[in-house]
Amino acid sequence: MQFEKGAKLYSYEVKREGGEDILYFNYQDSSSSPNLAAYPEVMDRTVDALIENPNVSRIIFVKEKNYNYDFRETGYLLEIASLYVYFLKQEEILSHEKLVSINESFFPKRYNDLFSFLYLLKKDPIASYFELKRILIDAKIFFQRVIGDTKIDQGNYIRFLEKIFGIIEKTKIIQAAIPYFENYRRGNREIYSKLFQPDIIPNFTFTRLVSDLPTDSEMIDQYEVSIDEFDISNVTILKRKNESKLFYHLSPPESLLTEEENYLMNLAKGVLIEHQPKAEEFTDVIRTRKVFFNVSKDLLRDLAQSKGIKLTYLSLMKLSAILVRHTIGFGLIEILLQDKNLQDVSLNAPISQTPVYVRHQDYDECNTNILPSREDSDSWAAKFRMISGRPLDEANPILDTQLEIGKIRARIAIIQEPLSPDGLAYSIRRHRESPWTLPLFIKNKMLNPLGAGLLSFLVDGSRTLLIAGTRSSGKTSLLGSLMLEINSKSRIITVEDSLELPVEALRKLNYNILRMKVRSALLKSGAEVSADDGIRTSLRLGDSSLIVGEVRSVEAKALYEAMRVGALANVVAGTIHGASPYGVFDRVVNDLGVPATSFKATDIIAVANPIKSADGLHSWRRLLEISEVKKHWKEDPVREKGFSDLMSYSVEKDELEASDALINGESDVIKDLASKVRGWAGNWDAVYDNILLRAKVKNEIVNLAELTGKKEILEAEFNAISNHQFHRISDEVIEEAGLPMSDKVFPRWQKWLNSEIKK
Repeated sequence: MQFEKGAKLYSYEVKREGGEDILYFNYQDSSSSPNLAAYPEVMDRTVDALIENPNVSRIIFVKEKNYNYDFRETGYLLEIASLYVYFLKQEEILSHEKLVSINESFFPKRYNDLFSFLYLLKKDPIASYFELKRILIDAKIFFQRVIGDTKIDQGNYIRFLEKIFGIIEKTKIIQAAIPYFENYRRGNREIYSKLFQPDIIPNFTFTRLVSDLPTDSEMIDQYEVSIDEFDISNVTILKRKNESKLFYHLSPPESLLTEEENYLMNLAKGVLIEHQPKAEEFTDVIRTRKVFFNVSKDLLRDLAQSKGIKLTYLSLMKLSAILVRHTIGFGLIEILLQDKNLQDVSLNAPISQTPVYVRHQDYDECNTNILPSREDSDSWAAKFRMISGRPLDEANPILDTQLEIGKIRARIAIIQEPLSPDGLAYSIRRHRESPWTLPLFIKNKMLNPLGAGLLSFLVDGSRTLLIAGTRSSGKTSLLGSLMLEINSKSRIITVEDSLELPVEALRKLNYNILRMKVRSALLKSGAEVSADDGIRTSLRLGDSSLIVGEVRSVEAKALYEAMRVGALANVVAGTIHGASPYGVFDRVVNDLGVPATSFKATDIIAVANPIKSADGLHSWRRLLEISEVKKHWKEDPVREKGFSDLMSYSVEKDELEASDALINGESDVIKDLASKVRGWAGNWDAVYDNILLRAKVKNEIVNLAELTGKKEILEAEFNAISNHQFHRISDEVIEEAGLPMSDKVFPRWQKWLNSEIKK
């Protein structure tokens, strides 16, 4: 908020925002900082305002930066304001009848003493506490010297003082200050800096950022999030006392701007807001941001010259980036999404009263120092409506969309009233900039080399696969890594309602890929084609592998049509919620209405789920089983032994283990696959050798990346090249020896790998 030009200094107004009353104080033309801890007059003025507005839950001092005092800090002064009124009006502690009962001569001194206490109470409550304590001690000393009626009068006065002192002593501010009393000297306000630490908010944004590191915390990690050389944020991971979650403390460049830079930003934002992009311009986010960045540079340069402020080139670039972020962008959310370590960002309702939560790949769920505002969250929702072209209102309280800014890719889920009675809430899933690969999953222990080799073999064999698991189990990431295992000569068609699969990345790697976007299962109607129509359409688009982002609803029947039609020619794969093979069967058949006999078109079910530590504080993503669906059963695959584990997770070893069925060649799916390959039919040793060969290749990449420090060989670009070389070398060996035996393929591939590493 900014007060209108000409608004009286120290004037204030109360605004109702996000379910709370906020007291805004005008310090825009003040020469001093609006600091409650440092200045008694600021505290005095604030308590006076709180006397008139006892329902306030937050105080914001408006200057070039906004100084926000939270509910706890505001509560300290609200209690003092309430006591001041109580002492003065209800207790009437300055009245004659309260101060003397017999001896009239005591009234002037007692009045002056209590007046001094009350005078201090609003501007320095701790000093007033010690002043009252001194008055009480002096009164007790005097009591020992007097006799008769004077002693009775003094005793009455002492009891009155003790009553007041007992009330003051129990206030929250005094109780919070007690640990710091040892070195306290009257008039020294340093003690207040322990109790009042404002969140300093740039005036061009509404989102609060707690800049100070939490007290009683231990630093666990620290790193930089770099967007550009001029736009760098610092992240500190902290462990707080008595809290199981770690604390993610973000320090972005906007929190470190000088007063002059903040002044320029406030002026510039006021100009840019008048030129917000039209709805149709938001469909081309990258171009719109580039235009606004250039406009921001010119505007800030002109404003700096007109105000006599010197800006370096780096400062100009930094301010321009920040200005774009907080006008047409998504504020600090953008910085969070630039952090490659983050997987999820949650903004819970009521947004203005709840900090942002993040899921960190190394530190699990974390609290943050970011407190979004209602204004910012409303602004973001409007932008997401424009980007998606979909409604978000009471009749349509759910919006599923995606955000793409440069390399940032994220899935956005928004809900509002009446579904969310406390207002807007966001769930943001950050996608990795480069697709996950099987070597990356091996490195992170989600699966082991043999599991990777088996999945690679099954994809090459054009099997039908479902990746099952709970939310955040890594289903879509694993599906994306399997897309890299599809031979780049093959065409791929993806069908998704939310664009999460790494289509753009694969397209840049020269994969022949077509993306189809269909209507979300949450929407009953709209311009988009339904998921089941999308899948059926894919069957008319020619010979292709089919990848379905997630099987949620009626499209399951169409998917099984695709599986039955395409299983023998191309891989068909998708993700589905389910904790076990039978859980997938139950969902597909009983919930989604696919006939049990059609379910047998599924060849493989791979189940991914997080595993937890014994204390429940940590979790890790793991592939728990790879099972085949046999074809002999009729009604119940569990009772009729229709599921057969090829690999299952060992808790003791923390990895997948091959089953006897896999080792001994008892897999119907793999035998069926082998029966159509010359040299493999009836030759299980050769088949299993190829699975082990693929496992060895994936593991060699992981080991060499660790040995050389060249982490880039774990990424998608190198893996696409490696897979191409693997197939090329396998073809050469087949021409020479009839079969792609491991002892001939691997040495040649390894020679190629070593030559690539040396480049």
